[in-house]
Amino acid sequence: MANKKTLCFKCNKNKITYPCEGCSKYFCLMDLTEHRQILNEELNYVINDYDQFKQRINERKQNPQDHSLIKQINLWEIKSIEKIQEKAQEYREMLMKSSQTCIDDIEMKLNDLHKKIKQFQNENEFNEINLNQLRKKVIEIAKEFSNPSNMSIQQNSRSLINEISIILSKKSTFTKWKQNGITVAGGNGEGQKLNQLNRPGGILIDKKKNIFIADYANHRIVEWKYNAKEGQIIAGGNKQGNRMNQLNRPTDLIVNQQNYSIIIADFGNKRVVQWLNQKQQILIDNIDCSRLAIDKYGFLYVSDDRKSEVRRWKMGKYNNEGVIVAGGNGEGDQFNQLALPSFIFVDEDQSVYVSDRYNHRVMKWRKDAKEGIVVAGGNGQGKNLNQLSYPAGVVVDDLGQIYVADGENHRIMRWCEGKEKGEIIIGGNGKGSKSNQLNGPIGLSFDDEGNLYVADWGNDRVAKFEIIL
Repeated sequence: MANKKTLCFKCNKNKITYPCEGCSKYFCLMDLTEHRQILNEELNYVINDYDQFKQRINERKQNPQDHSLIKQINLWEIKSIEKIQEKAQEYREMLMKSSQTCIDDIEMKLNDLHKKIKQFQNENEFNEINLNQLRKKVIEIAKEFSNPSNMSIQQNSRSLINEISIILSKKSTFTKWKQNGITVAGGNGEGQKLNQLNRPGGILIDKKKNIFIADYANHRIVEWKYNAKEGQIIAGGNKQGNRMNQLNRPTDLIVNQQNYSIIIADFGNKRVVQWLNQKQQILIDNIDCSRLAIDKYGFLYVSDDRKSEVRRWKMGKYNNEGVIVAGGNGEGDQFNQLALPSFIFVDEDQSVYVSDRYNHRVMKWRKDAKEGIVVAGGNGQGKNLNQLSYPAGVVVDDLGQIYVADGENHRIMRWCEGKEKGEIIIGGNGKGSKSNQLNGPIGLSFDDEGNLYVADWGNDRVAKFEIIL
């Protein structure tokens, strides 16, 4: 607040003036009040635009058949008569599902925008800069809604009919992260104290943002509550060993949120074990279990280092050898082989993504496929954008974008299936312990807000990289 007289920007009179942080101009008290009223009116305009756009979203949700591409499909169906009716329905469902996903994504962004608008209204601390940001965000989202770039029609000429296909490009929007991470677990040097980690591997973030960590060299599983300064041991922690209450270099875990049972890849003991209320059970024995995954149907997937394969078991039925879903043809670099399969991810279609470490690539094996396809790397070991070096953690989002912990390159990359190159989203600033550096990243996980968590193996910490909306 000023304490001497200066020229008011509005009335141009020499008065006691007060600054506006947004426009950096000085106003007398009367004109400052008027200036704030104008800002409030402009905020109301933004709110009105938001409400109108929200109404358009609701109309689209209620009438998904009004999509322009759906109309093209209907016209094609009529001309092609009964020969293509079955396929036309298949395309409709595919398009509506993708359109619904797009709408859900836009609604999520609108909800975040609404929170910011409400915050400005409640706190009454906003300026021209804030309003410009809000206005720009509404325009960006409206443009995305009006001109979705992830859908198009591809037409191929045939002898009797012109068959069409739905092309869904894997284009991300609003998916960037702050480059300086926040240490949310460990980070206090290598050790076995409750505020320390020793080579963290697989990680998992639950809906409450609690972090579950396979603390590899401490032979334990620890849970770090949200914003906690130290973790708590929930499995193992009784020194290295093969007794039922011990673990030996655990590499990965799955947490059942309903009963909080934990399934653990007990790598050093060559077994997969389940802990429930401190009671242990061996689920699978005599397996070089590196990593775990579970699909929406409750099938358990385990990668086997020694056999260079991934097997699947139905949850609760482990009295067999499981089913091979990737690899299983010996160690090698052919499309039906793997070489040290590591982290795995299973999508909605039960396609299995595998970090093929020694081949410096990520492979995708569709359900019941006899061989996989390369979806990241596969161009030899290196640090170019079309290469990986000992890839580790892999996660695939709803758009089919593949996130890879590129271990020896100390970076996190994002790849789109079918693209020749990936992009660096985190790290890539050399090996180190600074907030914008990584040291052999290994485990990856996202929380419900899209924040990215990285098990920073060489730095004995888990770092959180916040999403930028």
